[in-house]
Amino acid sequence: MSTEATSSTPSPAATERPRRITVLAGINALEGAALAVGGLCLLVMGILGRPESPQQAETVGITLIALGAIPLVAARGLMLLRGWSRGPALITQIMALPVAWTLLRSQGALIPTGIVLAAVAVTGLALVLNPETTQTLGLRRGAGRGPEA
Repeated sequence: MSTEATSSTPSPAATERPRRITVLAGINALEGAALAVGGLCLLVMGILGRPESPQQAETVGITLIALGAIPLVAARGLMLLRGWSRGPALITQIMALPVAWTLLRSQGALIPTGIVLAAVAVTGLALVLNPETTQTLGLRRGAGRGPEA
């Protein structure tokens, strides 16, 4: 066994996690959980044979569960202040915008859902693109800059 510190001990940076990073991680976790739950519902409906095309429902359900893993992993990385987590978090927010637009152009109860999704996605984008988030996650700004930057 090694006498070095294990990864279970929190680093000083982890105890000083900014609130915006925690909120961004929560947004990603919420989106990931929503995708996974929606995918699970479709998968169960497909297995039970309720939709018009059970095979299509099962395929979409598995796809949504897999897509839900991306923001969940990003949320975990953000909570641990890992720099790599910014990319999946950004992609998740960008992908949520066309879905929100589609929901806003629909009818009935889907319109309020689209409004909520749009607000969550725009908030997530603002948080992930914040220069302080980039700095907190240890990412450098600007391509081609030397180590003195």
